[in-house]
Amino acid sequence: MRRNILILGASYGSLLGTKLLMAGHRVSLVCTAPTARLINREGTRVRFPLRGRGTLEVDSRRLPGRLDAITPADVDPSAFDLVVLGMQEAQYGGEGVRALMRRIARSRKPCLAIMNMPPLPYLRRLPGLFVDALEACYTDPELWDGFDPALVTLASPDPQAFRPPEAAKNVLQVGLPTNFKAARFESEEHNALLRGLEAGIDAARYEAGGEMLEIPVRLKVHDSLFVPLAKWPMLIAGNYRCVGRHDMIPIRDAVRADLERSRRIYDWTAGLCMSLGAESADLVPFDKYAQAAESLAKPSSAARALFGGARHIERVDRLVQRIAWQFGTECAVLEDIVGFVDARLEKNRSRPAQPAQAEPPLFAFAAEPALA
Repeated sequence: MRRNILILGASYGSLLGTKLLMAGHRVSLVCTAPTARLINREGTRVRFPLRGRGTLEVDSRRLPGRLDAITPADVDPSAFDLVVLGMQEAQYGGEGVRALMRRIARSRKPCLAIMNMPPLPYLRRLPGLFVDALEACYTDPELWDGFDPALVTLASPDPQAFRPPEAAKNVLQVGLPTNFKAARFESEEHNALLRGLEAGIDAARYEAGGEMLEIPVRLKVHDSLFVPLAKWPMLIAGNYRCVGRHDMIPIRDAVRADLERSRRIYDWTAGLCMSLGAESADLVPFDKYAQAAESLAKPSSAARALFGGARHIERVDRLVQRIAWQFGTECAVLEDIVGFVDARLEKNRSRPAQPAQAEPPLFAFAAEPALA
């Protein structure tokens, strides 16, 4: 069945959008007016690394699905079967987007977030959390007030992607072609929708050079609510550890310079996820993550944003810290990370505001948990 999918965010969102277009669905990307004009004129390009074949660029205009791009003010959420939240958390309070979020909440359409920072309504589905105490970790917590937790779920944004600096805003480069791992909705109707999208993506192929190729990055739907939390140990042990007091380092160096220390931090965060209810099968073994980190030769997007003057970033570091406090534990390394990020944000906010970028940077996020 052909579905109508709304995706907020034409940057990282275009990755999942391309996979949905390959499966024949209609995709609408929400973005700024200049980017919308570019995409409506030229489509999108997503570059996938293929094992043994180099890089393949997939042009949305060659795909069986239908793509368009629209601005927030022009969106009628009731016209869609699923809303994908594909932007960084701080962006949802931006001009036009906040009003769109209110309309989405009122539409009662199911929402799938592909964010590092889990939406507050998703957290309310996890047992044992005092979510009100976590609102301070969010840039604009009130914008989530109208959302029904039963209609919001989360997929771990494991695929790593970035916009090449020399490329136009309709081009995305996939760096690490892993899968989106989605937790179930409460409704079986909405779970059936997700599983239909999963099956369509699995079956889709792309013709290139006379061959029908299987393109990496899939959507995997899981019964466990906790599968998306598998990203937290990666963020705490990798991405956020890119942030130092005075400088930043690549994710690869943050993870691999001292593997045993990184393992302890990773395992501490994984243990916190299990305290929430995750099973070991929901999480990614450290050795698998450490191997993948070998290819992550740049600092995380969070670190780049901080040292580029950003006044807001996704605060998964602070979220994990405060959840740990609720369980009566803390990690010294994580406490240091939160302090470094707080200090850098304070410094950035003390400077005169710079003109806003048309679209904030993509996330390829990961940080390090504190040692127990």
